[in-house]
Formats: sequence, structure tokens, C-alpha cells
Amino acid sequence: MKTYLLPSLKLTIILLVLLSGIYPLFIALVAKLAPGGGDGVTVVVNGKTVGYENIAQSFKSDKYFQSRPSAVGYNAAGSGASNKGPTNPDYLKTVHAAIDTFMRHNPGISKADIPAELVTASGSGLDPDLSPEGAKIQIKRVARLRNMPEQDLVKLVNEHTEGPLLGLFGPSKINVLKLNIALDELTKG
Repeated sequence: MKTYLLPSLKLTIILLVLLSGIYPLFIALVAKLAPGGGDGVTVVVNGKTVGYENIAQSFKSDKYFQSRPSAVGYNAAGSGASNKGPTNPDYLKTVHAAIDTFMRHNPGISKADIPAELVTASGSGLDPDLSPEGAKIQIKRVARLRNMPEQDLVKLVNEHTEGPLLGLFGPSKINVLKLNIALDELTKG
């Protein structure tokens, strides 16, 4: 019994120190070296913090591009999905309500043309990005409410589209907060 008990106690203590002490300190150090110092990258406009680059937020006015829905109310402290499957009746009600809301705010759009990302929450509930298609389908509404040509908005969306990582990994995307900030700057002057 001593042959097994002593080595297992030693291993437990070593792993406890390593995984509960050294590893978290290493990760904290790496985070401090990252942009934002581990606290997230804030977006500042005219000296005022308006949000975080990697956390979605809700835009109440129809004159802005809308983010993906959030299962956690855009609360970064409670990141998570709804945990409801695609056949769950409550989930289907939520998606159908989101489709109806989108169509009410974007008249003339066909249900079949609505990208799924605009009516379903992401896994974290905090995805700050949309696909170019998700932004472009909102252009008519934003142009109408801001009294501006659609071509200007198409150009703005294209300018804010980030390609896949290294040109290979992942889809093209647009940060909605940065797009809406640029939209406000464009319509100021």
C-alpha cells in the first residue's frame, strides 16, 4: 500500500501546485501582455468608452446595424447559450419571434433571405461580429432612416469587412460596434 500511496500523494501535491498556482499565474501574465492588458479592448470615441471590441452589445435604434440576438442579454458576466435544441418549442418560438421582429423592422425582405445569425444567438451570446451578408441585408433600413444613399452604406460595409484569418481560417466578418461608430462619423459631416 505504501508503494502506491506515497507516489500518488506526491503527484497530487505537484499537480495541485502546478495547475492551481503556476499555470493560472502564467495565463494571467500572458493576458497582461495581450491588447487591453487582459481586461478586454475598449472602444473609445471622443474620450468616452462606448463598448468592448470583442463583446456584442444591443443597438436600440433602427438607424444602426443590429447585432446578433443574445441569449444572455449582452451581459458579459453571464456568457452562455440558451441550451435549447433546434426542435425545442420554446426555442422555435424565440426564433420565429426574432424573424417576425426583423421583418417588421426591415420591410420588403423575404424570410428566406434572412441570415440565420440575425435570428439566432451565438454560443456565447456575445458574438460582436456579423457576416457581410448579415450587415448588407440591413442596408435598406439604415439608408432609409438616415436619408443617405445605399451605395454609401455598401461602401462602408465593404470597408469594415475583415477577411478570414491569414486568408484561410474562418469566414469574413464585420464588427458591428465599429461599423456603427463609422456610420455615425459618416453621417456627422
